[in-house]
Amino acid sequence: MLRPKFLILALALFSAGCMTNDTSTDLIGTGSVAVPVTDIAGNHSIFVATTRQASSDAKVFTNSRSSELNFARVNVTVPKYHKAGQIERKKPGKPDDPTQFFTATDVVAYNGKPEFSSALSKDIAARGGRVMVFIHGYNTSFDSAVYRATQIAHDSGYPGTPVLFSWASGGSTKDYVYDRESASVARDQLEVTLRVLARSGARRIDVVAHSMGTWVTMETLRQLAITGDRDLGGKLGDVVLASPDIDVDVFRSQMRRYGKPNRPFFLMLSADDRALRLSGILAGNKRVGDYKNAADLAELGVVVVDLSNEKSGDSLNHTKFADNPAMIRLLGQRLREDDGYASDREVTDRIKLLNQGS
Repeated sequence: MLRPKFLILALALFSAGCMTNDTSTDLIGTGSVAVPVTDIAGNHSIFVATTRQASSDAKVFTNSRSSELNFARVNVTVPKYHKAGQIERKKPGKPDDPTQFFTATDVVAYNGKPEFSSALSKDIAARGGRVMVFIHGYNTSFDSAVYRATQIAHDSGYPGTPVLFSWASGGSTKDYVYDRESASVARDQLEVTLRVLARSGARRIDVVAHSMGTWVTMETLRQLAITGDRDLGGKLGDVVLASPDIDVDVFRSQMRRYGKPNRPFFLMLSADDRALRLSGILAGNKRVGDYKNAADLAELGVVVVDLSNEKSGDSLNHTKFADNPAMIRLLGQRLREDDGYASDREVTDRIKLLNQGS
């Protein structure tokens, strides 16, 4: 029998989740509104590698696990009056209106890695050889993952090719254990995806991971280190670990195996992250994303960015890296740095100024 204290904490975590009330909805709408180009702020092609099963309906991919890695491209428009940090979404059942909402206009499925790689190569070459991979967190449906990847690419002003790696999250607050297991299943396929990108003409691959997605990312980087190719032949760029839902001791073990990074690993944490506080209580140990000893973490070779004083667009303070307008702009400035790589302290110093109201 569950102890009363544990049951209360479990219910609190499930009612919170990483993305509150994130239910799977149709990605491709049944109706649309024709609008002039001047009413669109951006049109983004999001390449997708996923461990989700393909869907026969407009959801495109389900929350169930696939035994194979699936590939696609989703074109998404951003409305003219979009506010940085927000994802303007239509209500379920309503027609698509690109003037007001993020709208998926087209989906292309690729039949295996060669076809996906060929399409990637053309896009990567056209964008100067840069790729940004986004790995989402717990309680994230496929449509929400696509829109978050689009919002990050748009608001950061990233010049390269955006790629979403979407593992099979259940997309429900009650699926925490299912999501943990799905994240474990996805490790090898994220490694496959990164190697496909490296072989598809990318000269620099930046990684942005959030919450439980940071665990998938760190496990994959650890695997790469074991193979002797921890930086993908020199192509691995910046690694951003936002609100990591990783046990502190596990993270230390992962970093010891990986070694001190050649290029920056930015660890974005916040002492007021309520989702990770609850996760840590249930797990019995602190999570990296709300760990208060920044100096301890910095000794592992990562650049710690404390967002505790920054405002968040969600009540749990769990998505500050993307929904805080100033933060997403700073992230974009960092990722837009070219191969010279600015000082590891530069983005941290800018954020300190931001915290002081400058």
